[in-house]
Amino acid sequence: MNQNSLWSLRLGFSNKEASIIAQKGLASFLENSFMTSFDSSIPSFLENSPKTKEEYQKQREFFKNGSIDEKKEFQKKERQTSEELKAWWINKMITSEFPLREKMTCFWHNHYVATDQKVKINYWIFQHNQILRKNAFGNFKTLTKEIVQSNAMVRYLDNIDNKKGKLNENLSRELLELFTLGIGNYTEQDIKNGAKGLAGLGYGEESAVYHPKFEDNESFIYFGKKGNFKIDEMVDIIFEQPNIPYLITQKILKWFIYDNPKPELVHYYGDYFKKMNFEIKPLLTKIFTEEFTKNTAGSKIKNPLEYILQLMNELNIENPNEKLIAKFIKSQGMDLFNQPNVKGWDGGNSWLTSQVFLQRNNVADLLCNGKNLAQPKPKNNENAMMKQNPNRQLKVKLNWDKQQNNKQIIAELENRLLFHTDAANQQDFEKLLKYDFDPKTEGSDNAVMRLFNFIVKTPEFQLI
Repeated sequence: MNQNSLWSLRLGFSNKEASIIAQKGLASFLENSFMTSFDSSIPSFLENSPKTKEEYQKQREFFKNGSIDEKKEFQKKERQTSEELKAWWINKMITSEFPLREKMTCFWHNHYVATDQKVKINYWIFQHNQILRKNAFGNFKTLTKEIVQSNAMVRYLDNIDNKKGKLNENLSRELLELFTLGIGNYTEQDIKNGAKGLAGLGYGEESAVYHPKFEDNESFIYFGKKGNFKIDEMVDIIFEQPNIPYLITQKILKWFIYDNPKPELVHYYGDYFKKMNFEIKPLLTKIFTEEFTKNTAGSKIKNPLEYILQLMNELNIENPNEKLIAKFIKSQGMDLFNQPNVKGWDGGNSWLTSQVFLQRNNVADLLCNGKNLAQPKPKNNENAMMKQNPNRQLKVKLNWDKQQNNKQIIAELENRLLFHTDAANQQDFEKLLKYDFDPKTEGSDNAVMRLFNFIVKTPEFQLI
């Protein structure tokens, strides 16, 4: 695989940035990626969703007193809003000129998990997502402070139930185990005492706030320090611990490059991260520029987003149906805003079970034949049909050089799509696109499409 194609996939979701990386060089490409702005406005589909504490209280009252039909209708609208939110995010992934911000937002999304099934307030889920996007390349400590004090997080990890005299340790535990230090780098007493410092941290208007009547203001010991610490001070203490940089560098390496990063690599980059005072941008720059020079293709299984968005980009599918993409990746075990548990998606081998592989092959057949990801029953709503009819025939077009012979065309596709090919692969490809192939004949596009379909169903295409 061409190195620029490989890193276009790793730093985004398709091969479309490969030419930019080739022209600008990786360092310049990264700088452009870091400089991207993002839209902070609230999407229109969230207009009627509860946003303030007062609106949330009204919603709770509605559920107490509303009729069964009214409750069902409200729940239906909120589910539709949740689907719109997923489609909104996938659209950003597809249309961003430099998609690394969205790739990094998705990384943080799987690190600081807060699902809409538990949170239930779509606007809070949107806020949570925007915090990750805003801080995607910022400071790890700052991001940790901000995300832990989001309404979504205090609800997801039950800190609204954490009160003086009746402590809930969930947020205190995950702050240490999953967000910062990792197992083995804290004590159970740190968790218990941390819960005291988090007691009373509950819903606020734009972010979580302490509610005095539920606070525990007695002094406690936290990692050897004594005081009446609150969340910001607790995070400061956590970031003084010697093993703080390694959990996150391991996860970043796993997200972008290696399903099983070597411990020495984790510590090498972790030490640099600590030296940079936990600034994410210099860490990413160092990791990507140094790993770019190595032969690392094939070290990671593509996640469902990388798989489907690469496929759609290669086929030049215009105006893809983002809701169908969201449903497909959900069927592959990557439901946006709904990870299976607080640990997030496992990644690695879980992305390529026999069922997942079969689903991917079926989808490749559909798309290569110009069919959409699903074929549901058509709706009666004419406007909805015209907007994005799931049953519509897709226009697919594969880019290939019609001045080349069969071996050159095969090599071109291999360079874009496969981390590795061997003699057996080559033999199979040449059976499909034979030595006497004429690129100027009427059926030449169909012949190359058959070859492409075969290639994307190989095990090698599943790796990045």
